Amino acid sequence: MSANFLIGLREGLEAAMIVVLLLAYVARTGRRQLVPRIWAGVGLAVAVSIGFGALLTFGPRGLSFQAQEAIGGSLSIAAVALVTWMVFWMARTSRTLGSDLRGKIDKVADGAAWGLVAVAALAVGREGLETALFLWAAAQSAGQSTSPLLGAVLGLAAAAGLGYLLHRGALRVNLAKFFTWTGAALIVVAGGVLAYGVHDLQEAGLLPGLHSLAFDVTAAVPPSSWYGTLLKGTLNFSPATTWLEATAWALYVVPVMALYLRSYRRSLRRTPGEPAAAAAPSASAAA
Repeated sequence: MSANFLIGLREGLEAAMIVVLLLAYVARTGRRQLVPRIWAGVGLAVAVSIGFGALLTFGPRGLSFQAQEAIGGSLSIAAVALVTWMVFWMARTSRTLGSDLRGKIDKVADGAAWGLVAVAALAVGREGLETALFLWAAAQSAGQSTSPLLGAVLGLAAAAGLGYLLHRGALRVNLAKFFTWTGAALIVVAGGVLAYGVHDLQEAGLLPGLHSLAFDVTAAVPPSSWYGTLLKGTLNFSPATTWLEATAWALYVVPVMALYLRSYRRSLRRTPGEPAAAAAPSASAAA
């Protein structure tokens, strides 16, 4: 549940920051008549994301076990690739996100009504589709229950609340540090999702080594125990892990984490003595 809360919180806050920036800019430039277009785009993005999540959840039903495992494993690996790209993209572009969005608004503000709808829908929809895919993959790896969905909903609700407070100027958060450390945590979560995706492909017969275990600590960490559930929910830890799963986890988490922390240190050296910039300011200072 906590891993899905983190995913919902981080991804939801990214989307909320985009909405805050769009709303703040049209307000500061005296174009409040454009606000309904922004919300129309946001609504479209949310609807598409929910539809995509429903397709992922109910689409594979009725297929054979091997087909379901093959689809699940492939989508889990795709989700890991997508979230890895997202983490590095956010680290690279957070300082210019506001100016990029303002430039897009200026280009379409005086054109057809659907132009700004498309800008909002694409900007928020990208986050929504990433969230739907990664949450689905994380929920699959954690097992079928209501806890993954509940954690995601709570995270998204918290993100919406923080976005509202930032928009009203009632709260200021060092978003650069927030996204940096949640990005590092998501890399670990993604490593667990990758291992689970590999396990699915092994069960589908597409990868070998299903019965070749690197370790089996089921007796010490029963999956039904509270600590087994906690490890599964936070780190996607499996007490019985195959060699291929363990190798995939290590070959992903170790180099990706090293590259991520290296890029973070480089960004600090580029701005010595400056406080970390927020990914999006409050509405009163966004323009």
